[in-house]
Amino acid sequence: MRFAVTIFIALLCSTANAAEQKPLNLTFCCSPENDLFEALRADKCPRYNTPAEAIAKAPERTGVLILADKYPERATAVEPADFDKAKRKHLRLYIEFPASLPGMEVSLPRAATWERVVVNSGKFGDTLPKMHILGINDCHFVAVLHPPVADLVLARVAGFDTAVYGLPQRAAYPILFSLPERDIFVATTKLSSFVSGRFEPSSDWRHVWLKVLSWLDPEASAKLDYTPVVAPSFGNNEKLPATVQHDAFNRAAYWFSHAHLLIAPAEESTFKLALQVGVETTTPPSSDEPDGDGSFGLMEGYSSGIRWDGQQPRRLPIRADCNAETAMVLALDGSINGNKPSAKIGNNLLDYVYFNSDMCQGVRADPKHPAFGLIGWGSTAPAWLVANYGDDNARAMLATMVASAAFKTDRWDKPLLSGLLANLRTTGKLGFRGDRIDIPTLEQNGWEYFHNASPINYSPHFEAYLWACNLWAYRETHYGPFLERTTNAIAMTMRAYPEKWRWQDNIERAHMVLCLAWLVQLDRTAHISSDGDAKLHREWLDQIAHDLMADQQPSGAILERRGLHGAPAQAPQSNEEYGTTETPLIQQNGDPVSDQLYTTGFALLGFHEAVAATHNAKLKRSEDKLAEYLCRIQTRSKKIDYCNGTWFRAFDDHRWDFWASSADTGWGAWSIEAGWGQAWIATILGLRENGTTVWGMTERTHIAKQLDGALREMGLPE
Repeated sequence: MRFAVTIFIALLCSTANAAEQKPLNLTFCCSPENDLFEALRADKCPRYNTPAEAIAKAPERTGVLILADKYPERATAVEPADFDKAKRKHLRLYIEFPASLPGMEVSLPRAATWERVVVNSGKFGDTLPKMHILGINDCHFVAVLHPPVADLVLARVAGFDTAVYGLPQRAAYPILFSLPERDIFVATTKLSSFVSGRFEPSSDWRHVWLKVLSWLDPEASAKLDYTPVVAPSFGNNEKLPATVQHDAFNRAAYWFSHAHLLIAPAEESTFKLALQVGVETTTPPSSDEPDGDGSFGLMEGYSSGIRWDGQQPRRLPIRADCNAETAMVLALDGSINGNKPSAKIGNNLLDYVYFNSDMCQGVRADPKHPAFGLIGWGSTAPAWLVANYGDDNARAMLATMVASAAFKTDRWDKPLLSGLLANLRTTGKLGFRGDRIDIPTLEQNGWEYFHNASPINYSPHFEAYLWACNLWAYRETHYGPFLERTTNAIAMTMRAYPEKWRWQDNIERAHMVLCLAWLVQLDRTAHISSDGDAKLHREWLDQIAHDLMADQQPSGAILERRGLHGAPAQAPQSNEEYGTTETPLIQQNGDPVSDQLYTTGFALLGFHEAVAATHNAKLKRSEDKLAEYLCRIQTRSKKIDYCNGTWFRAFDDHRWDFWASSADTGWGAWSIEAGWGQAWIATILGLRENGTTVWGMTERTHIAKQLDGALREMGLPE
């Protein structure tokens, strides 16, 4: 009896396996390079060049896919006679981006802006429930009049992966629906470019296609074999090579010098003309586009708005912080790896910022002007050129400290000290400077107005890195005001934590760790505080680090956490708000996203410096976990070189994919900044390999030699 049961089970398994292995009985009309056709190559489905031929050759009662080869320029044309022939043969048709449909009115193609794809039926099962969100980049589609209920729709919706406010009453366009009376499945856009078009999330679109293929051939089980164009470097549980950290730094350094962001001489006039008239993006680079050597600066990075073909436009602004932070990474590449071309570019970029561009020239180079010594937000564009953000100045100066130490030079000491003092003299008596002080405001009020004022700004995102700069400057110069105002502001900010902080999120916590770590370092080495105050400073550092580590996941990711007030801590409060301002990557706390632009890079910097200050073993474990996580999620791409070796702003550590709510108007989920968190990730990975810290490698400079002359130029007491 047992023997018979065993044979019966074996026969069942054999039958099931045979069913699983049954090849697809589908006919394609598409180019041989179509993503879907290539992903099904193992099934060796027949392919034809025209719809008429595919419909004529397909066996009766099978599936035919007519794909959009001319997307997005031209919709897919199928003759009425071919639709009729397909019906007579009982074919199951899938047609995408159609120019016409039987008995339906179809519009000319149009392009989406902030719209995303939303599941609108239960046909995809529990994996993709109703109101689940997916992304099609730069979606071009045709609208149909009086469509049936669609399985997928395109709409502007708020939410992380669920349309939390439902679908809008208007402007929800069908993307995938069926015409049962004709056995036709219609996609109003090109769904088959899901690989080259970099649809997100990758696993969700795999599920969509497996479901569509099962509709077209219910008796077979499809297998899709493809690799995303851009993917994380390693899986969540994949064993890492012993050299992973060094390799990640090297790949990042290569990216900074080969990302087609360095402005070539032939491009300078064109790009600057565009900036002067308010244009902020330009085309993706061509494969043969030359890279500059830093002499004409560096563009900001890559826009989050991925095009339909998977390419990304570049952001044109020439920012001081991005140029200096890129120089920092390349200077370390020169120091650690002896890479002379990298070192040359880094040197040229810092010369460009401080000596050769308008960011530190003009009124900022005039000792009689109240903006003297400040570093412009950006070059050329009027709105960028007049702005003086304290945080952006601070990161440019921190990067200059690291680059100078790597180069072992005092070449930029004078403009660095001028920048430190210029920000100090526009900081109020309580130690707060405010978010930004632009040139017209300085000209109207004079620097003394700000120096003698008493603003309070509990916003570590804007203040904390200037405080870190001031603590460093005090160590190097022993100029008392650097310390006095800074320690007062830090104390007030910590007493106000967390209720009065502006955003109360992990962006602010990550920024705060650095200045607290350096305050503890000064307590240890310079004995600036009493024993009681030094103990309190250590408690502050432990508290902020602990609260940041509370959101660290087993993967090492530090998840975003919304605060209570103000942008960018405020997620969209309606569908209409999606894409209208700067926002976080999450819709609500618990969404499994880390932010490499604003949080994790600065958390890694802060943790690294805090471990050196405290020798805290738990904090060291968190630093190591975060560093490993960032090595894993570094981008890898064989097809798009400027997406290889960097970090997108967003990463979903549950999906292990680049995904988030991309509502931010300027720096969405797939943006790549040449600076900010990405540059500090690379820098700290390099310093970890080199066994040093920012605090340690930048000590004993000659900057104090410049102090007396700089104080006289600034009108500050000696």
